[in-house]
Parts: sequence; C-alpha cells; structure tokens
Amino acid sequence: MKLIADSGSTKTDWRIITDDNAIHQAKTSGTNPFYQTDEEISKAVQNELIPHIKPEVVNNKSPDFIGTGEIFFYGTGCSNEEKCKIVYSALKKTFPKANIEVHHDLVGAARALCGHRAGIACILGTGSNSCYYDGTKIIKNIPSLGFILGDEGSGGYLGKRLIQDFLNNEMPENISKKFMKKYANKSKNRNLGSEILDKVYAASQPNVYLASFSKFLFHNLKEPYIFKLIYDGFSAFFDKNVYKYSNYKDYRVHFVGSVAFYYNHVLRQVAADKGVTIGNILESPIAGLTLFHQ
Repeated sequence: MKLIADSGSTKTDWRIITDDNAIHQAKTSGTNPFYQTDEEISKAVQNELIPHIKPEVVNNKSPDFIGTGEIFFYGTGCSNEEKCKIVYSALKKTFPKANIEVHHDLVGAARALCGHRAGIACILGTGSNSCYYDGTKIIKNIPSLGFILGDEGSGGYLGKRLIQDFLNNEMPENISKKFMKKYANKSKNRNLGSEILDKVYAASQPNVYLASFSKFLFHNLKEPYIFKLIYDGFSAFFDKNVYKYSNYKDYRVHFVGSVAFYYNHVLRQVAADKGVTIGNILESPIAGLTLFHQ
C-alpha cells in the first residue's frame, strides 16, 4: 500500500494506492508544523483519515494496527528537518510499520508540475513559494518568508491587502458596503474591525483566516479595484520570486494552487505583461503526485 498526501494549511488531499493498484481518495483538515504539534496532527489523522481506510483496503487483518507500506507526505511548513520530524512523528504514531517520507510541499509541487523535466515550479494557494527544479531535485529556492514577511500573490497575502484597505478606510465605498454586508456579524455587539483583529492576532492559523477572503475577491473580480489588487499581488510574486531565477526565460513557469487556478486569466495576463512563459496551472498537485509515485 502507498499513501500519498498533499497538505496545505487549509486541507490535506490523500490518495491510497492498494497492492492491486486501485486508487482511493480522502480529504482531511490541513496541517502546518509551524502552528501544530505532532499530537494535534496525529489526532487529525486518526479522526479524519483512518475512517476512510478500511482493513480490506490496506490488506491488513490485525485489528490493532493500521497500515503498512509507504507514505509520501508533502506539506506546508515542512521546510526544515525539525518541522519534518513533527509530521513524521505524528504519522509514525498511527502507521508504526510504514516507511515514511516527509517532504516540503514545494517538492510535491515540482514533481506534480514538472515530472522528470526541468522547470520553475510555483505555489499560489493559501501561501506562495517557488523553485527551480532540474527534473530530479530542487536546485534553487527563493525563500517565501511566510505570510507576515512575504507570500506575495497568495490567498493570505491578497486577503491581508484587502483587510488593510478596509481597516484603513482606503477601500472604495461600493466595495466597502459589499464587504460589510457579507461579513458584519449583526448578532454581536461589536464592530467588524474588532472581530477581524481578534481573529488575525489571536487565531492559531491567521494565514488561513486571511486567505478565506479570497472568495470575496473572486465574486467581485469584475470590480476594477479588486482586479488591480489581484494583478498587483501577482506582479509582486513575479518580482520577488520568478525574476530572481536567472534562467527563468529558458523554462516554462508552472503553477499549482487554488489562487493560481481560479485567477488563472489574471495570472496569465501578468505573466504576458512581464515576458514570462506559463506552463501548467493545476488546482492541486495530488493527481500529478499519484502518477509520479504509481
């Protein structure tokens, strides 16, 4: 059996490949070892993934042990050995006999987008990242710096820009009215600004909260203010990431992630304006990763 996971801060996509090459799928909550302990991740796996793995699926007859084989986990936040160990420990508690590999989600993106060919692989989802991949391994990575200092073009970055304009009264009046109508909680005796600040500074995953405003941006994309906000965010991503690969003109630049996928026409326009050749744009890397490991 093989388990393949693509995990972001918002959700985790799983593929279960049995010994007869049948493929099953599951979806669980997201993981990020920067914000979660191994106990918290292990609990999520136990409660959300295990119900999808039946004994006949994993070909295991022991009632007190689930899972043998291989696990390939690609996750947000798995950017160094310490963070990878947190996820590894969490998985080992549930799958003690499995061979487990934990990789950064950027490795997963590169394998899913490029396969065994060279290219520049980018992530634009809740967060953002990029790398130059030579067809086998990542050769160069421009650090994303996370949602506070970087993550240009990501859902968290775009949400942050939107919230900043709202709180600073710099949002066009018609957009501000739409925003208030959608998010103001009339059941609480407090203003929307206070609620937003509480969730940004007190929530366990503020980047996920900020990225949730991407839905508002998408539904109002025809508004010039919204379009420019997204265009500028993508432009910043190219400036801070793609342009820093000296060979970017020699390769196609591929993207994976919900933000890249749903705003692909804006992304393609920015790329054309900046002289960048776009390759694949995928919503999720899980299908490509399944092929890669199958």
